[in-house]
Amino acid sequence: QVQLVESGGGLVQPGGSLTLSCTIIGGSSFRFVATHWYRQAPGKQRDLVAFVNSDGTRNYADSVKGRFTIARDMRNVNLQMNSLKPEDTGVYYCNVRSVDNVDYWGQGTQVTVSS
Repeated sequence: QVQLVESGGGLVQPGGSLTLSCTIIGGSSFRFVATHWYRQAPGKQRDLVAFVNSDGTRNYADSVKGRFTIARDMRNVNLQMNSLKPEDTGVYYCNVRSVDNVDYWGQGTQVTVSS
């Protein structure tokens, strides 16, 4: 019933900005305790980029700190990306953890940073 639908990916020039959106669909009684954004470059492992803890604290990987901002409400998890670099290229995945510790994943959205 619960699905995460991502949008906002695309091609952007270095130094540009992009906003990724993740919308939680279904599950009228759904409750989450943590939300995350991951990215995976071709041939590499999936790495954690940003997340919001159960207490609301926002955390970022060192590589994106100061450039990315994660925000959430009851139905959306957004990732604002500024000053993008070529090394930010990859498939970005939204993840939401429910109160019963079940992880839900978005379908992934491609972000390509290139001139």
